[in-house]
Amino acid sequence: MRILVLGAGGTGGYFGGRLAQTGADVTFLVRRPRAAELDANGLQITSPLGDAQFKVQHVVAEELAKLAAEKPFDLVILSCKAYDLDSSIDAIAPAVSANATVLPILNGLLHYDALDARFGRGKVLGGLCFIGAMKGANGGILHLTPPASITFGERDTREITARVAALAAACAKADAFFKHKASTDIAEDQWIKFTFLTTLASATTLMLGNVGQIACSEGGADFMRALYAQVVSIAAAEGHAIPARALDIGNRHFTDVESPDTASMMRDLRQGLRIEAAHIVGDMVHRAQNHGLATPLLDAAWVRLQVYEKLSQAASAA
Repeated sequence: MRILVLGAGGTGGYFGGRLAQTGADVTFLVRRPRAAELDANGLQITSPLGDAQFKVQHVVAEELAKLAAEKPFDLVILSCKAYDLDSSIDAIAPAVSANATVLPILNGLLHYDALDARFGRGKVLGGLCFIGAMKGANGGILHLTPPASITFGERDTREITARVAALAAACAKADAFFKHKASTDIAEDQWIKFTFLTTLASATTLMLGNVGQIACSEGGADFMRALYAQVVSIAAAEGHAIPARALDIGNRHFTDVESPDTASMMRDLRQGLRIEAAHIVGDMVHRAQNHGLATPLLDAAWVRLQVYEKLSQAASAA
């Protein structure tokens, strides 16, 4: 299986790098400055699961069409931020038109409309990942805390198809570095993550604290349970009720007074960076509105994030 990974940042760099490290045929689609870094230093990974530094195959956008025509890719792993989705779709298009399947591992679900419209639903797998990683100042990949995992599957059948099985076989070789799941119900897996992430992002950006700091505050645990319940009610209205086992895990996590967990959106917000607010919290709010659901805690987080974005835009324009 020939794999193209969009970018070599925290998420794509880690999963793509570990696949390449364990023998998979992986090429990174990168900008020219990143290509120069990879030429000079290789791909560097710093991780509690083992550090690595090695040369990797890479290509820039201007050369992708030629490469894809000569040696077609089987799969494109798309791990961009939601606000870069349109340009990312344009960038990977030559590989997809040469018959590659797309595996998006972005947060949320809103990106599937754009991918299906551009490439056709049958070309797009369902996917998600869990990882705490970022690109360091020296261009290396910093894997912050284990574990890491990636989940993927067909969206219109419970069958483990040949393309899903091929990716699972490649991931199995990297089992020491991340876990994988070839899903027979990817929609359920996606909604479990979507509800969890929306709750985490809403709570930590609204309160500007981690889960433990919120949960140990007076009324904090009740706030977290109520917020999660509001988000979970939206999933049920969308036809994807969250299983009891996942609800139990979520409620225990969100009321853990020792948890240092925060959403990456909160970390980005504190650094004054762009955030995926509309793609995650905004999308969930709009789904609630479509079903006539009252979600006041979620609504408050959405207002807070919109204010942040307006202030950030004003500061950038000044």
